[in-house]
Amino acid sequence: MSITPESVRQQLNSEDLGERLRSVNQLRQLEPAIAFELAQTAIQDSNARVRYAAASQMASLGRQDLQTALNVLRDRLIHDPEPDVQAAAADSLGGLQLKEAFEDLQQLYQTTPEWIVKFSIVAALGELGDERSFDLLENALNAGEDLLTMAAISSFGELGDQRAIPLLTPFATHDDWQIRYRVAQALTRFGGSDTRSTLESLANDDVEQVAQEAKTGLTSA
Repeated sequence: MSITPESVRQQLNSEDLGERLRSVNQLRQLEPAIAFELAQTAIQDSNARVRYAAASQMASLGRQDLQTALNVLRDRLIHDPEPDVQAAAADSLGGLQLKEAFEDLQQLYQTTPEWIVKFSIVAALGELGDERSFDLLENALNAGEDLLTMAAISSFGELGDQRAIPLLTPFATHDDWQIRYRVAQALTRFGGSDTRSTLESLANDDVEQVAQEAKTGLTSA
């Protein structure tokens, strides 16, 4: 059976959850403008799995109309009862670099008890590229949660604010090699003389992935 806008629309309105989920996956096979229109229906579905799938696709479809994408994603970010959907909305807001959503992301980070939402917000801030993110990322960096720390390190690297270099340097000796690896990645993005001594130390790391990343950073500095 061929996939058409009408067939997808019918499935989106089906009472069968499996059909609705399939319809969201089939959006990828439609013209982006049509897929974007139908995704706006899916993102309001009664089932969280359908809303999550639609919110995730907004990262690519939203460029059809950034203002509409901003509106629907903010709505899910703030009002959706499911943390996974809120997290997907945060991811897409970051992917679309919708800086207008920064204050909403910041407020939710400060109020939500859900770690997956916090993690997604921190990860999204790097892509968002808003300099106002600095204080929130510093908070996440020192929150004592390794996953948040890793996300904050990566986002600092994407943000490119040189003030982050002295904040990241102490994590170059962290027990978790994955955190040391993220530090090497971030400092490689920064480049410059302020990162050289830390990268030189990481270039001798016992874990090959960390050492190799640091050597790459030294080569490009």
